[in-house]
Amino acid sequence: MTGVVDTICHIITKLELGGAQEVALHVVSHLDPTKYRAILISGPGGLLTEEAQHLPHVEVRLLPELGRQIHPLDDLVALVRLTKLLRRLRPSIVHTHSSKAGILGRWAAWFAGVPVIVHTIHGYGVTPVQPRWLKWLLVMLERITGWVTTQWIAVSHADIKKGLAWGLFGNNVLLVRPGIDPRPFQQVMEPTDRERLRKELGARTETPLIGTVACLKPQKAPEDFIEVAKLVTASLPNVRFILIGDGELRTKVEALIAHHHLQDCVHLAGWRRDIPAVMHALDIFLLTSHWEGLPRVLLEARVSDLPIVATKVGGADEVVIEPTMGELCEAGDINGLAKAIIRMLSSPEKPSVVRTAEPSPLPCEFHISETILQYERLYDRLLSPSQAGMSRRITE
Repeated sequence: MTGVVDTICHIITKLELGGAQEVALHVVSHLDPTKYRAILISGPGGLLTEEAQHLPHVEVRLLPELGRQIHPLDDLVALVRLTKLLRRLRPSIVHTHSSKAGILGRWAAWFAGVPVIVHTIHGYGVTPVQPRWLKWLLVMLERITGWVTTQWIAVSHADIKKGLAWGLFGNNVLLVRPGIDPRPFQQVMEPTDRERLRKELGARTETPLIGTVACLKPQKAPEDFIEVAKLVTASLPNVRFILIGDGELRTKVEALIAHHHLQDCVHLAGWRRDIPAVMHALDIFLLTSHWEGLPRVLLEARVSDLPIVATKVGGADEVVIEPTMGELCEAGDINGLAKAIIRMLSSPEKPSVVRTAEPSPLPCEFHISETILQYERLYDRLLSPSQAGMSRRITE
């Protein structure tokens, strides 16, 4: 690498399989190496860590103390170590993702004297299941951390609306979608390959297959997925459900499947990397999340021309156009989700459950190439001489 380049450090809590992580990897791996030195800082143990370590032109630094759960001592150590690391690296920009890394990373950048601090909101850490005092505390932390944030990025209009209501930012927020590459999902799958995969996933040719791709954690509410399966199979016994993913709630989900005697109806497949093929093998995509930013998996289902039943959380209604693309229900509405699936399966002539030969194109704003382009334009603007003084006003 020759000439003067600006160092950009992306910080994320953990490189598990998820939308925020995949976007961060796409961005750092596609930055122009003649302009930027890309560094990715993360906690250890994620399924995408090895992939990140093999990305060309990307340096990966793992911080053992950086984790998702709140541990005051580890969090303090992580803050100190992050600050020391950033002082050594001397980045021009620190760009944080996710709530935990967003708080620790932005303050570490401020203590280290980093001139430009950017944070992307992939949904907030404030969730419906938290007690009121914790919600208040987290909003206050975000609001205070906003004082050292040069630029906020939101992935959905819903997150912008919520952030404005909480007083997190003013006009220093930009909408950048967590785009996908639609091409793998638009490839034609041979019927024999589809049937072979469906058999592997537990469904025969004539058996409707309902599936999701999600980490087994509270945000994604996998227990609701099982409860929906219970209601649907009680009405339509031949329907099969598959959950692609793994995580902290796997044991609880397995116990719930056994409790409802659904072992023949619901299959836990663990993580798979052939998601485009899986989408083509499904008949309906189901997402039961209790909170989201903008779920990229809905973009993947949409571009696969797959009928969608999902909860109306975050930016879901900015992706799923009702009724042509599917139906949305309130978070936790298990009966509503089950009824939507039963309606689709009982009325196959409905447009919402018929795949078209030529699915509607994905709007440009949802393409990963547009995501990368917007980030590079943002970095160029924030590093321009006219912006330098404004960016540094907080750290001086």
